[in-house]
Amino acid sequence: MFTTLKRALALTVTATLALGGAVACGEQDDASDNGKKITIGYMAWDEAIAASHLWQDILQDKGYEVELKNLEAGLVYGGLANGDIDLFLDSWLPQTHASYLEKYGDKLEKLGVWYDDASLSIAVPKYVEGVNSLADLAGNAGSFGGDIIGIEPGAGLTKATQEKVIPEYGLDGKLKLKTSSTPAMLAALDSAIADKKPIVVTLWHPHWAYAKYELKDLADPKGTLGQAEQINTLVRTGFGKDFPEVTAMLKKFKMDGEQLASLEDLMFNTHKGDEEKAVEEWLKANPEYLKTLS
Repeated sequence: MFTTLKRALALTVTATLALGGAVACGEQDDASDNGKKITIGYMAWDEAIAASHLWQDILQDKGYEVELKNLEAGLVYGGLANGDIDLFLDSWLPQTHASYLEKYGDKLEKLGVWYDDASLSIAVPKYVEGVNSLADLAGNAGSFGGDIIGIEPGAGLTKATQEKVIPEYGLDGKLKLKTSSTPAMLAALDSAIADKKPIVVTLWHPHWAYAKYELKDLADPKGTLGQAEQINTLVRTGFGKDFPEVTAMLKKFKMDGEQLASLEDLMFNTHKGDEEKAVEEWLKANPEYLKTLS
């Protein structure tokens, strides 16, 4: 009897210790997992999509859990400011996103420039004759059905077109900016070019559309779209302290036009709809790239 009771007590203690150990380990793993979660915010600009999926792949290979959030620019900046978003890879400075930096700048951190020759544009297919400048649009508004085909309402490019291009080139009442989304704009561009119809769209460099189609940027003698800009990496306040390894890598992040164009071509043409496969193929074709981040 005593022996049986002793054995029962021993088994109970052992089970209790095992359960406690399992709970402790579970709590430790959860804490570890929570500390490895990174949320990347991005807007539907193609370089943002490409860079965000590239970094999702890079960080996941290092054991991080990465969530991507596709939002309009203002919501991305707001998310960085309140800590809901950790990382943003498509901050256009000093002009396009200036208003967001003015509003949220003290609640986020800049890690550096990864692309230094970005620019906003309004473009037409090369076959469109007699329209080579924004100043030519007013007299040819009928050719475009009265619309400039735009992208997301909250984009800096949209704001510049509405507040500067249209009034300064006398387009009020002649051409209106039709906002929708970047994919919708590109679909309209593709359809118009297939039918050789005139179309005018808001666009930007870098973008794979310039490699796929024969386009011409309309001259902007009044400077309404600004000068060449830099694409910056931004993080929420405190990110560097929480993720020192990732921060060190992000500070080394650079891409030139050829690298970015080849990644975008794989992502939006060759492997459309399968961003993971596009990134994997690009990294395989550029085996030395990851070494530049270490």
